[in-house]
Amino acid sequence: MQRLRQFFEPLRILNKRTLTLLIVTEVLLALVAWQLTGGGLIPTPAKVMAALGHIIQMPDFADNLFASLALTIKGMGISIVIALLISYLSIVPVFQPFARFVIKCRYLTLTGLIFLFTLLTQNGHQLKLSLLIFGIVPFFVTSLLSVIDNIHAQEFELCTTLRMNSWKSLWEVVIVGRLDQVFEVMRQNFAIAWLMITSVEGLSMSEGGLGVMLIRANKYVQLDVVFGTLVIIFIIGLLFDYLLGALRHWLFPYTKLTVRR
Repeated sequence: MQRLRQFFEPLRILNKRTLTLLIVTEVLLALVAWQLTGGGLIPTPAKVMAALGHIIQMPDFADNLFASLALTIKGMGISIVIALLISYLSIVPVFQPFARFVIKCRYLTLTGLIFLFTLLTQNGHQLKLSLLIFGIVPFFVTSLLSVIDNIHAQEFELCTTLRMNSWKSLWEVVIVGRLDQVFEVMRQNFAIAWLMITSVEGLSMSEGGLGVMLIRANKYVQLDVVFGTLVIIFIIGLLFDYLLGALRHWLFPYTKLTVRR
């Protein structure tokens, strides 16, 4: 009873074993509820698992998976470089309006810009990559500028006391001093790439990808295949989330000291 009560107590920090037990229990309850209420058009977990095995055995599955992974990682890599340049240069007054404009671009929908990007790019791969970058960069810049704006003024004053010029202060306080938070921003925004990859891959199906598999399954109302593909994307997303979090803790072990758990 005491253990059960701690699950409902605010601010209670559970140990790792108890938290794992709680997660497993809730997942099992959700799957049981899904199995009991599913049926009809909505496939049950049993059908989704069967479809998952069928998808993995498809001869073109590995090619589609690699195409999506390559496009996502390439798009994320270029987006991170562009977002970091815009964010760091926003410290310089002449670049501030441009950085603020990029933030507002997150309200632009890609649907209305497809024709413009089609004219500006030379093939389907460039079109998908450019749309992916355009969709990711504004969210990256928004998160990075939030990190920069929250830097305490005393850190810059300390640099001035140490006779550092403004460029040296930018390097020490903003770039090096907030590198661990850049990794956290990357981890949080990586999900956006997987959210968009299925949409942009539908614009040019010649290279394949998990998005193409989703669109074809939706076209023929193969919902068990749709759910199976979504499960694969979900698992890959969780894997990247875990790897980036582990990489952050490995590179910056002091970040573990700033969290409650």
